[in-house]
Amino acid sequence: MADLDITSANSVFVITVTGLLNAPVRLQNYAADRAWDAPELEQAETEMSIDGYLNAGWVPNPVDQTVSLSAASISVPVFENIMAAQQTSRSLYRIGGEITLTSTGRKYTMVNGVLRSVTVLPGAGRTLENRTFAIRWQSVTPAGV
Repeated sequence: MADLDITSANSVFVITVTGLLNAPVRLQNYAADRAWDAPELEQAETEMSIDGYLNAGWVPNPVDQTVSLSAASISVPVFENIMAAQQTSRSLYRIGGEITLTSTGRKYTMVNGVLRSVTVLPGAGRTLENRTFAIRWQSVTPAGV
C-alpha cells in the first residue's frame, strides 16, 4: 500500500492559447476550496430493448472543466484576455493544457479546448468572490509523471 500525499497545493496547471499567448502560462492563486473541477465523463450510450436487452456502444464526448480562481489571482487577466479577444474577433481561440499532480505522480494533458463560459466580474460581498472559467476539452489524457 502506497503512502501517497494527496495535496493539491503543489499541483501545476499550465495553459497555452494558439494565436493569442506567446508562451505557456502557469495558472496561480486558485479559489480556496476548489481549484478546478471536472464532472464524470459519459463513456457509453445505452438503450434498453423492449424485450429486456441492454444495448450499448462507446461514444465520444467532450470533457468539461471549471477553473476557479481567487478574485486577486494574476491568472484572471489571462482568461479575461481570451474572452475579450473572442468577443473582438467573433471567433474562438483554441486552448491546450497540462496539469501535473506532483503529490500523486500523475499528469493530465488537455487537448483542443475552448473557453465556453466565464464569470465576467467577481461578485462583491464582504470581499470579492472567486471567478470561474469553464473550458470544454476535446480530450484529456492521463499519464505518469
